[in-house]
Amino acid sequence: MIGLLGLLAGLGLLIWLALRDVNIVFASVLCSLVVIATNALPLADSLSNSYAFGDLGAFTFAGRFFLLFAAGAIFGRLMGDSHAATSIAMALVRRLGAHRALWITVLSCALLTYGGVVVFVVIFAMYPLGLRLLKEADIPKRLFCGAAALGAGTFTLTALPGTPSIHNVIPTLKLGTDLFAGAGLGLFGGAVMLALGMFYLERERVKARAAGEGFVAGPNDVIPDLDAIQKDMPHWALALIPMIVVIGTILAPRLLELAGIGGSSAILQFANSQPVIWPSMALILASVIAVALFPAIRKGGLRLMGNGTQDAIMPLIATSAVIGFGGVVAQTSGFATFTSAVLGADLPPLLSVFTAASAVSGITGSSSGGLQIFMATLADPYLAKGIDPEELHRIVAMASGGFDSLPHCGAVIAMLTITQLTHKQAYKDVGVVTVIVPVVATLLTVGLAMIT
Repeated sequence: MIGLLGLLAGLGLLIWLALRDVNIVFASVLCSLVVIATNALPLADSLSNSYAFGDLGAFTFAGRFFLLFAAGAIFGRLMGDSHAATSIAMALVRRLGAHRALWITVLSCALLTYGGVVVFVVIFAMYPLGLRLLKEADIPKRLFCGAAALGAGTFTLTALPGTPSIHNVIPTLKLGTDLFAGAGLGLFGGAVMLALGMFYLERERVKARAAGEGFVAGPNDVIPDLDAIQKDMPHWALALIPMIVVIGTILAPRLLELAGIGGSSAILQFANSQPVIWPSMALILASVIAVALFPAIRKGGLRLMGNGTQDAIMPLIATSAVIGFGGVVAQTSGFATFTSAVLGADLPPLLSVFTAASAVSGITGSSSGGLQIFMATLADPYLAKGIDPEELHRIVAMASGGFDSLPHCGAVIAMLTITQLTHKQAYKDVGVVTVIVPVVATLLTVGLAMIT
């Protein structure tokens, strides 16, 4: 009983510290010590193995996925500094109108994340342009957080097939699937997320206008002068080429395989056997092409790539630290009791998968952390129940993207820090589009999978 209370206390403390902007790495270590002490786990082994270097350890995760994080951050830095991301967004402005700022933010973030840019970098890249759009349309800044979270942190990360996101890669390592697993289910779930999320955001925009709530800049906000960067901004069609290269490179092996071409090719075999390296190579190839295409970054391309690598460090360490906390939690008797209860519950298998993945992601405050723990501890029992690996891949990925976005989520904290808003000001909108909407969409997808 004390161990279970300690587990809950550690989780509660992690959320409390996150809400108070305490460094997530420090918070994860402190909360891990609480769990270790209350569950009488061996101190040295728990810190060096369970937290740091074990199968679910922080540094094991960081080492396994460093290249993917770095490649995504490099690509994002180049797309931002070349003004290619701004060009794509402004093309949407010209076609949709600045008054549709929320739609433009969602679609721009979605294009960038589906093209391989990591979430943290997308927020950095989109925020300056978002400020200008919000000011012109007189929309509260809190709704930018909701729109960016919907576009960058929901359907493009967990639902849409083919995305090179870490959330779509992790299941492939355990299940032997590819990035397009459960494509039909993913497209359905992604469409539901987008529809429900935009319905909520547009409703909130109308309510805010009726209440007289408009745009208020933060003390450190700098609204960019588009005229000043116009000469360096590539045409939107040219700006799309690196993103097309990313998706095309990832998609090529599957298309060739379906066409019966190059089945014995060493390159094709390599691509199918390297779910982390291949999308990383796609991002690096697209980065090189971006440097060649865009004059604004051509001279300083290597320096910007180095800066992009630096951009990846803190998101990777923050994510890894939360996973380390989850690695400690996974060693407790309370977690063993939870997994036994979920596996033994009288639920349809896919609904049980949703419950387990959602709970683990909620505990860790990280969809990638929840996925990692689920795949290491629960994937085999569910496969033994006869669940199709492709269905398991897609449902688990989508389920991990719901309760992960509770207030202690590192991505949520980073977004609020960047936008200079507090949980009290903006978390309601973020919570609706990143918790409630994905949960509803995943449950509907589970229902679809069960009747087809």
